[in-house]
Amino acid sequence: MTVTRGTEPTNGHRPAAAPSAAWLMDRVDALALLRQEVYLGPEPEATERQHRRGKLTARERIERLCDPGSFNELEMLRRHQGSGFGLEKRRPHTDGVVTGWGTVDGRKVFLYAHDFRIFGGSLGEAHAQKIHKVMDLAESVGAPLVGLNDGAGARIQEGVAALAGYGGIFRRNVRASGVIPQISVMLGPCAGGASYSPALTDFVFMVRGISYMFLTGPDVIQEVTGEQISQEGLGGADVHSSTSGLATFVYDDEESCFEGICALLSLLPPNNREEPQSHPSDDPRDRRCDALTDIVPAEPNKPYDMHAVITEIVDDGEFLELHADWARNVVCVLARMDGRTVGIVANQPAVLAGVLDIEASEKAARFVRTCDAFNIPLVTLVDVPGFLPGVDQEKGGIIRHGAKLLYAYCEATVPRIQVILRKAYGGAYIVMDSRSIGADLSFAWPTNEIAVMGAEGAANVIHRRRLAEAADPDALRSTLVTEYRERLMHPYYSAERGLIDDVIDPRDTRSVICAGLEMLRSKRESLPVRKHGNQPL
Repeated sequence: MTVTRGTEPTNGHRPAAAPSAAWLMDRVDALALLRQEVYLGPEPEATERQHRRGKLTARERIERLCDPGSFNELEMLRRHQGSGFGLEKRRPHTDGVVTGWGTVDGRKVFLYAHDFRIFGGSLGEAHAQKIHKVMDLAESVGAPLVGLNDGAGARIQEGVAALAGYGGIFRRNVRASGVIPQISVMLGPCAGGASYSPALTDFVFMVRGISYMFLTGPDVIQEVTGEQISQEGLGGADVHSSTSGLATFVYDDEESCFEGICALLSLLPPNNREEPQSHPSDDPRDRRCDALTDIVPAEPNKPYDMHAVITEIVDDGEFLELHADWARNVVCVLARMDGRTVGIVANQPAVLAGVLDIEASEKAARFVRTCDAFNIPLVTLVDVPGFLPGVDQEKGGIIRHGAKLLYAYCEATVPRIQVILRKAYGGAYIVMDSRSIGADLSFAWPTNEIAVMGAEGAANVIHRRRLAEAADPDALRSTLVTEYRERLMHPYYSAERGLIDDVIDPRDTRSVICAGLEMLRSKRESLPVRKHGNQPL
């Protein structure tokens, strides 16, 4: 068959004659100019407006987060195909979102970043499809997904197509949950249905002064309810970090926020099939923690800061705390011990005496499930007087919410070590990863008191009639309290019954935990075959 060249129709793109090397280079040069134009974005005034708001542009953010020269952009030349309502006159490349992959400290990550300079970062059909693609790639490759959010919500001019785009994002968020780490970084407004995607991800970062999240904005609330409130007061970073619990981390500026993202990624595995990368540590695993005997008072009701205990036992005293300002009566941190990532759940005696309440139960349950999903061993430091009593707690569903933490621990298959520092009373003892619900190893300090309740309360309940009839009830109560404590709450009572593995010297806490984690590294445990459990919600 003979092929004749130079007779094909040009259709505005091909030359009538055979393409030459010069023609090809002209095309390459034109492409380079187009890419440069797209990279610079819209007019300089739009960039200046973004900077005046105290915000970086989408590409500036990606450059700050990724290793230099590592970002590979996808679909840079994508444009929307919509028409009407003025869209046909504005068809900018990227459609307001930059997507691709790069590395952060050498680790592969997939990213998307809203470009607020284009359509206010609003989501249309093409915009959504770009995000869908990068989400699918992240899941299939097995790498973390980071979303840099700075958008005005659904693009009104595209109607239901924009809403369907959000639906596709939500579905992918759920499908990737527990498969790859998903990180939402809020660097601008996020209103309406758009806020559901961050809520579905594993970690939410916010920056004070520029981040806002709410379903209905201040104007709508004022119109419907008459309440007046600012964007900051309704859905700012501090609101979501201390009141709603939606924000995992909060920072004062974008630069420190990006540093926090890097720190978090360094502690996580790329996906649920791998373990977090270990880091050789100069901190000896058998280091004695002499300061612990001074940090933790012997008196069971005297407060202290659990952060000081964690600082003493982890590698180099460094840890990353999640939800630091929400439900502060429980502490959840990621740290390293013997060079390997661990998740630590600890009661905080400095806040509400370390009791468990509705919010603390939810916070700890979420953290336990996150660690279990990503193969991070759990260490639980226990000093808990029980669940918080009160009408509001009972009516608010403390039973249901407390059961979330119980469910999370019972379902966890990662290595689990419990250390009881002082007291562990009632149902809270069980819920804080006791041996009875599956802790692999349980240790206690010589100051431990494990019981249904404190000795004073127990004596009052058991001997109510005797105390009522006694001539000197205070003296009798003191005797009965001492008797109960000596018989049922002495440090070795639980060890004698096999409910703890050993009573340890507090100064050996680090070395005991490190030895246990090393032994448990090869632990393999599977759950019954099922579609999924039905945890309390």
